[in-house]
Amino acid sequence: MPRLTPETLASASPSTRRYAYDRGAIAPGIVHLGIGAFHRAHQAVYVDDLLAQHPEWAIVGASLRRPDTKEALEPQGNLYSVLVRDTSGSACRIIGSIAGIIDATTEGETLLELMARPSVRIVSLTVTEKGYCHDPATGHLDLAHPDIVHDLAYPSTPRSAPGFLVEALERRRRAGLAPFTIMSCDNLPSNGRTAQRIVGEFAAARGRELAAYVETVAFPSTMVDRIVPATTDADREAVAAMLGLDDAWPVVTEAFSQWVIEDHFPAGRPPFETVGAQVVEDVEPFERMKLRMLNGSHSTLAYLGYLAGHQYVADAIGDSALRDLIFGLMTEEVMPTLDMPGTDLAGYRDALLDRFANPALRHRTWQIAMDGSQKLPQRLLGTIRDRIAAGQSYDRLALGVAGWMRYATGTDEKGDPIDVRDPMVDRFRAIAAEAGRDAEPLVGGFLGLREVFGTDLPDDPAFRALLVRLLASLLEQGAAATVGQVK
Repeated sequence: MPRLTPETLASASPSTRRYAYDRGAIAPGIVHLGIGAFHRAHQAVYVDDLLAQHPEWAIVGASLRRPDTKEALEPQGNLYSVLVRDTSGSACRIIGSIAGIIDATTEGETLLELMARPSVRIVSLTVTEKGYCHDPATGHLDLAHPDIVHDLAYPSTPRSAPGFLVEALERRRRAGLAPFTIMSCDNLPSNGRTAQRIVGEFAAARGRELAAYVETVAFPSTMVDRIVPATTDADREAVAAMLGLDDAWPVVTEAFSQWVIEDHFPAGRPPFETVGAQVVEDVEPFERMKLRMLNGSHSTLAYLGYLAGHQYVADAIGDSALRDLIFGLMTEEVMPTLDMPGTDLAGYRDALLDRFANPALRHRTWQIAMDGSQKLPQRLLGTIRDRIAAGQSYDRLALGVAGWMRYATGTDEKGDPIDVRDPMVDRFRAIAAEAGRDAEPLVGGFLGLREVFGTDLPDDPAFRALLVRLLASLLEQGAAATVGQVK
């Protein structure tokens, strides 16, 4: 079967939707750091929809860690397919908005030169929580992070996202150019403010003049929402059957997509609102709603569902006890912490439950469980702090945290190893090795991760005691029995 390329596109199945513009006429106005599956199923699709009228806003993507995306898509002229699946069936479209892909590990100078061009007016990011090289508990730059140490010592050959951003801004400053806008699309609370703080602190570590220039940069916050499971070989086969062409790296997603953007782009922006995005004055309420309701529920479901033997999210939410837990978590513990007049939170909750239950999306609990140490502060711990301050219960939220601790011990309920993927995995192993299956020292060890829990929660005796009780139950009775007991 021929491979998807600009030359073979004409032979694709007639049912395939194609981009509606001349790719020879598009030019990059956006550089995106972290060109993974989510970006290609989300932001790149919105941009694909507007390039026919606004060809100056194409994207050049950059991979900061691995060359695999470039290696897969460059032979395809950077074309790829998006397969949308739901209970009504599947639909496929070809995306052409990626004008180029740079492997920053070997083409760092090329990336910096591009970011320093006047035509680039937005640099966006989906580098995940750990890509910010920060302390998730405080939100501040981790000056001891190996990549930050390197980038401060060798600023012209950066490795980290903050390093690339600040070096490119320094080149624009020296050239007398206005800065680009930095738009975070990661699941972080106040992601624009977080990016601003990280970039500002890195710039300040490099020098006063650069720090002053960086203070003029705009950092609009965004809220992004679309479920994008990791692509499997079975997905590639399904796409090939639909297209009549081989695609080395398609992305699979759901029909739902949401993008809320703070309108703060001094250098200009595409008319995102014309292609379905919401452009608003303040993103923060939407962001908090999504992080706490969707992402907090997703993480809780991932840890407890994995431990209970559910490989996929749809299977986990199909477990009546887990569904009841997630419904109660959102309704009784999360929604009261959200101040969003005019927003149908109950309707949002019900839509989330339906999305989780989509059997066409093979979204693995193991995938969602990755990098929990970076995710817990935003997804669960902030809500717990609000509940504690209000004198309200938080048993379901705490069970999500206890589920993470149980998962992070690295052994499942059958005694088999868990492939825990997390920047702190070595510390998890040390905690588990010292504490064994004793809940109290396990909880003490994990609460000692101040980068995750800060200093307030570990010193709260009620929080600690609840975690010990829940973790003991998970260890002794298992996830299924414990979930059924938490109301």
